Amino acid sequence: MGVSDEALLAGMAAGDPQSATTFVRRYQSRVYGLAAAIVGRSATADDVAQEAFVRAWRFAGGYDARRGSVLSWLLTIARNAAIDTIRLRRDQPYDPDVLLAVLSADEASDDHQIEQLADTDQMRTALRRLPREQAAAVVLATFYGFSAREIAEREQVPLGTAKTRIRLGLARLRDHFEVSDDKTA
Repeated sequence: MGVSDEALLAGMAAGDPQSATTFVRRYQSRVYGLAAAIVGRSATADDVAQEAFVRAWRFAGGYDARRGSVLSWLLTIARNAAIDTIRLRRDQPYDPDVLLAVLSADEASDDHQIEQLADTDQMRTALRRLPREQAAAVVLATFYGFSAREIAEREQVPLGTAKTRIRLGLARLRDHFEVSDDKTA
């Protein structure tokens, strides 16, 4: 184990880059895993993890061992950074033209904009196979972090309808990818 977590934090608070490097290496997989679970996208999770460690470095002097372990303190910072990221992403209005481009079969759409919503051709293909209402609900929920209530308000449908669209859309996507995995295996 070597140096204790508390000693590493004290070193970080004093500006010691070696302490920070050791601290990051010790916890990078846990912080990244939590960030990925919350934000759902690898590139965004990388950014969140980096922000979490920057905040940990900045506030290392404020750590109080009486309030919990270093790991729980760090994971709270990571969780808050991930939630901040989702809130920022949610506050950005979606471009209906980009959303429609993903949902339509038009391959001539601007790929740069489409990449904002879907990482792979396989995902775009799977989304196009869903009914438009389900695809829109899935995109708003998964890529933009909208809640079912927010989707219901935006689409002007009952809350239960929005939840059903999300659930059915995700189930169909899961089935699509399970079939794709079986074909490649």
